Amino acid sequence: MHGKTPSPQKGMTLLEVLVAVAIFAIAALSVMKATGQHTRSLGRLEQKTLAAMVADNQLAEVVLRADVPEKATQGTTEMAGQQWQWQLTPVATETGQLRAVDLSVSAAEQSDNPLVTVRTYVETR
Repeated sequence: MHGKTPSPQKGMTLLEVLVAVAIFAIAALSVMKATGQHTRSLGRLEQKTLAAMVADNQLAEVVLRADVPEKATQGTTEMAGQQWQWQLTPVATETGQLRAVDLSVSAAEQSDNPLVTVRTYVETR
């Protein structure tokens, strides 16, 4: 009698397929989460860069005028199609030859949360 020997199984069992799908799903979720965080970081970096440009422009005006206000002033300006809120605050210094000026810039809709604050010194005349 010639008995047939069982042939080795070919392919994967259902359990192996389920484990592979679970591993792939976890990896895919991790990649999606990392991509989302990266996208949010880029948006925040763009906002900070534009806010720094607004601050530089406002401080350049103060330095060119050589006129530091006696009290805090604020205003809005537009850059890159967005409205920006800025606040200029004079800061007392020990010397009479220089005056310090702090400028905070925030997105107009988030005026209570400055994106950037810059200090410069202006010669008094």
